[in-house]
Amino acid sequence: MTLDSLPPLTRAEITSVDWDSLAPEEAKRLRALGIDVGARIAIAHRGIFAGKDPIAIMIGRMTVALRRVHAKAMTVQEV
Repeated sequence: MTLDSLPPLTRAEITSVDWDSLAPEEAKRLRALGIDVGARIAIAHRGIFAGKDPIAIMIGRMTVALRRVHAKAMTVQEV
């Protein structure tokens, strides 16, 4: 399943990321935040508008906002 379809507060691990679908500077920023294969994450909440953007994820002790297009590039597995 992709990260954008993960139910809120469900713990998951990133199993793959389609880095080619993201702009190089976006991929670099996500990696700098620790968002990469093997990272354990959970969705804290989603935006309230039609596109449900942004998606707030918890990674470690941080909460990071991602665009839905970034979340769709990540495959996750529940843990």
